[in-house]
Amino acid sequence: MRRARARSPKLYAAMAGLGLVAAAGTALVMPEASAATPGATGYATQNGGTTGGAGGTTVKATTGTQIHQALCGRASSSTPITIQVEGTINHANTSKVSGASCNTADGVIELKQISNVTLVGVGSGAVFDQLGIHVRESSNIIIQNVTVRNVKKSGSPTSNGGDAIGMESDVHNVWVDHVSLLASGGESEGYDGLFDLKANTRYVTLSYSTLRNSGRGGLINSSDSDLSSSYVTFHHNLYENIDSRAPLLRGGIAHMYNNHYVSLNESGINSRAGAKAKVDNNYFEDSKDVLGTFYTDLAGYWQVSGNVFDNVTWSAPGDENNPAGPNPVSNTSVSIPYAYTLDQASCVPAIVAKTAGAGTGLAVSDGSCTATTPTATATPTATATPTATATPTAPTGTNLSIGAGSDGSSKADGTSYGNVRDGDTSTYWSPSGSTGSVSIKWGSATTVSKAVIKETSAAAGRIGSWQVLNGDTGAVLASGSGAGTISFASTSLKKLTFSITSANGTPQIAEFETYAQ
Repeated sequence: MRRARARSPKLYAAMAGLGLVAAAGTALVMPEASAATPGATGYATQNGGTTGGAGGTTVKATTGTQIHQALCGRASSSTPITIQVEGTINHANTSKVSGASCNTADGVIELKQISNVTLVGVGSGAVFDQLGIHVRESSNIIIQNVTVRNVKKSGSPTSNGGDAIGMESDVHNVWVDHVSLLASGGESEGYDGLFDLKANTRYVTLSYSTLRNSGRGGLINSSDSDLSSSYVTFHHNLYENIDSRAPLLRGGIAHMYNNHYVSLNESGINSRAGAKAKVDNNYFEDSKDVLGTFYTDLAGYWQVSGNVFDNVTWSAPGDENNPAGPNPVSNTSVSIPYAYTLDQASCVPAIVAKTAGAGTGLAVSDGSCTATTPTATATPTATATPTATATPTAPTGTNLSIGAGSDGSSKADGTSYGNVRDGDTSTYWSPSGSTGSVSIKWGSATTVSKAVIKETSAAAGRIGSWQVLNGDTGAVLASGSGAGTISFASTSLKKLTFSITSANGTPQIAEFETYAQ
């Protein structure tokens, strides 16, 4: 990717009223990363607002599969939930989970056909490595304090069409805040957009985030015939070393304020096909063609105020090239329905450096070029589901696994699903890696309230964390760690699944016994 061009004298926008308050408002004070309380800004505050999983259960996830299990374990697809994520989420630990309250897939974090969810990084941080976050046919979603890196659409592995965060198909009210999105090149290296919105995605805010090292920063609407997405706010974000699309707007209305754009190598805010961009108090630095209509003769529009253009170069106008500079002036007006406070553009690089991205303590601007950090508050204890501690004491009664069927995830060579239900502790099933799942299934509904997991003597102690799932619905019945007896609410089902989510080596399950009482 091309780097920044040689510096030239600074050009400041000819505009009175730097630091103008566009509407009465106060500085945003954020909750802790682990809290799911109101705090959205920009267009995400409209259309009923965006609160994510506020008021619901708080759960913890350290794998992508656990994220899916948390979604699938809810009572319904709209039951509020906050999922606290810690650790590295990747293809190896992200599998599809089925259930009536979710619609997930392998190899991507799928927020599909759901609502009222907060996904937030906690503790030592959450990194989605080569794995994208896909929001589809969903609403009232918060994504906060996470890093998404190196998601590819070609090469290996691929995820989410190459988008770090992508939204499409009737999505509304999403707040993405304090995230770090990055790639390692452009389309020729297998990457697509960092933040793409299309197919009727509306009322979205991207705030206090970093977007780096990509050929494409993002877009609103995917083609000149897809003009349905609109009402998007971008504020206090850093766009750095981006070739183009910072963002690309096809139709719709977007508001960009207090962003720092540095090393936009080919073009920046590309407003086309009737789009309207309100561009307030941003700092553009060491870049080319940071605002205008590019690569098309379908005009877009902009309203500019208070921006700084520092070492920005501009190409000559042409049939498919209409740069706003070198002296940008407004060619439309845009009415903003929400309150917001503007930092002066001159301090934007400094305030964005202190507040943008994951791992910044959710620091925000006070509206006067000073970073503030939210006061720590008590947060609910995170649990993956109702928990159960496995114990060595076995229940009494008939082992329902004898004579039943079984299946599961990929198994290691030389092992069999049937070995966990044959009453012989010398035979066993192992996953193909350190994690996986095995199920007991029946031809008709069977009531179960206990399971006993027995390891082989050679592999004793290898099983780490696990979840017991209703295989019919995907609901999580219990979670814990280690082998032994597991109790849960009496449930009528046709399939019971034991899912190993972490292990010390390759587990060997000799028996998966099941009991009614």
